[in-house]
Amino acid sequence: MQHSGTELSAPGILSRLVFAALLALTLSAQPALAQQAELEPDLVALGLMAADTPAERLAEVEAALADADRQMDPRFVFGLLQERVELLEALDDPRLGDALVAVARFGVRHRDLLQADPAPWFERAADAYVGAGATRNALAALEMAIDLRAAANAPTERLAALLDRMAELADAAGNEAAAERSRERAAALRTAPFAATDGATRSADEGFTEVEVFYATDRKRTGADEPNRFFGFERGDLQYGRAQVTIPNRHRPGAIEVPSIWRLEFGASPSRHVILQSVEPVPADAFFGAVSTRLQDRGSDEAFIFVHGYNVTFEAAAKRAAQLAYDMKFAGVPVVYSWPSRGATTGYIADTAVVRLSGRRLSHFLEDFVRRSGARRVHLIAHSMGNRALTDALELLALRTDPANLPRPVFGQVVFAAPDVDAGLFAEMIRTIRPLALRQTLYASESDWALAVSRKLHGDAPRAGQGGDSMLKSPVLDSIDMSELGQDMLAHGYFADESSALIDLMALFWRNAAPERRCGLEAVDDGGSTLPLWRYRTGVCQENALLGVLGHLRNQDTDSISAARETIAAIVSDEALADVVEPVVMRLIGE
Repeated sequence: MQHSGTELSAPGILSRLVFAALLALTLSAQPALAQQAELEPDLVALGLMAADTPAERLAEVEAALADADRQMDPRFVFGLLQERVELLEALDDPRLGDALVAVARFGVRHRDLLQADPAPWFERAADAYVGAGATRNALAALEMAIDLRAAANAPTERLAALLDRMAELADAAGNEAAAERSRERAAALRTAPFAATDGATRSADEGFTEVEVFYATDRKRTGADEPNRFFGFERGDLQYGRAQVTIPNRHRPGAIEVPSIWRLEFGASPSRHVILQSVEPVPADAFFGAVSTRLQDRGSDEAFIFVHGYNVTFEAAAKRAAQLAYDMKFAGVPVVYSWPSRGATTGYIADTAVVRLSGRRLSHFLEDFVRRSGARRVHLIAHSMGNRALTDALELLALRTDPANLPRPVFGQVVFAAPDVDAGLFAEMIRTIRPLALRQTLYASESDWALAVSRKLHGDAPRAGQGGDSMLKSPVLDSIDMSELGQDMLAHGYFADESSALIDLMALFWRNAAPERRCGLEAVDDGGSTLPLWRYRTGVCQENALLGVLGHLRNQDTDSISAARETIAAIVSDEALADVVEPVVMRLIGE
């Protein structure tokens, strides 16, 4: 992303730092994180300082980085490092190359947690060094990028192009030997067997499965060819396309496997990691035609549309949609709607500024999808701040639609996971939305720290996704408290990170099952309220076995108890396990 002069928004930077401060403050209340309390005064002061220029804001960010220690969450540090890059870029500062290398190295060191590819940062550093006349530094950064790309089985032509660039830089530096070596390596890659084959399809025997994810997005293209950089976080027009994601056969349900430095994995491999392999934009007519064709080919009439939350890149959203489809053994078409989130921990306020506009565009996309895709059952899943877009979209659609003229609900299951929406507003909106959906479900958690911080930022107004004693209840939706599943304090993705939540989604998609018929849910006694509240209990369901059984039964369109028993007997060899699984299935199928 390019900036010029002082166009970078001071409130945007400042607000993101306020969010980081408030989150540090919230986390410090936990005994296990008490050491973080030492950072509170500096972070709060940083968040409240009124910087007027990029140079002043840069000083604040650098002060925060200087104060950061090993107790600070790496995701905060990563966000600050990215803020420093943006500011240095805006100021045309010659230190930009060093700052980009710092981001890349931090990304390598914390790749397990950050799930960010460091190679593009090294490539940007090389470009910055060239602009600053530091050719030797550019060569070093580019060499790191090439090593990471090679370890990740990058497409051959991509590696060869980087080596061509390396040769040019070596020539400019007067290093003829290095230039010649780079040219020889590039030529060898281009003439080697299977040189035109990329890492996603090099061999069908490498232990991975390709998942096609259709997408709609109002992100602006970056101009980069790499799938993980194809879309950025600036606003754009609504676009459509297809993405290919590979998932390793050794995949663990709920996980998004990434390279781990502790396992000496310095690049992504399709047989070990979830990878976004390609992004292919297509015109609207071709998009809806392709969705219709896929449904016919698969003998399905079903699709789901996933709307991601705050702090999510296009790459991460596509991989999450693929993981959901793969883990649920979804026979229909998975679709992701990606709005222009910054994909940064410190980008909360910036994300709030764009998500509502995306809701308007999402409303028209949903209407078109129902009308043109050929899917008769369209399920919707929104997470976190993505619920702001979805609730706006559905409310607008409901107001444009006369429910009395609907032969059936427009949508199947509508799942609001950890909605970062004002609880009072949400309660009103879902009443308007209700005629459009077969069933509405709320997943919430009292352990969701992102929502706790959002509540502080919104004047202590409760958020709809917060669980516990004050969890939102309504006669028009099922409220499920998922607090027992635990919570990653920033990713807050328990709805997809736990196989038990996946099982609940499968039960909804397959049977439209009420909470009392689903595994692991128990009614909560809250003093005689007439509105039901449900709590998910861990350790009740045999998650791994149920994922396989439910997926098999669903894809066979099993709708009788006798057929279900036959299937369970055929695919579950452990009799004790079959005795546990069978009653769960019988409750789902039975009247």
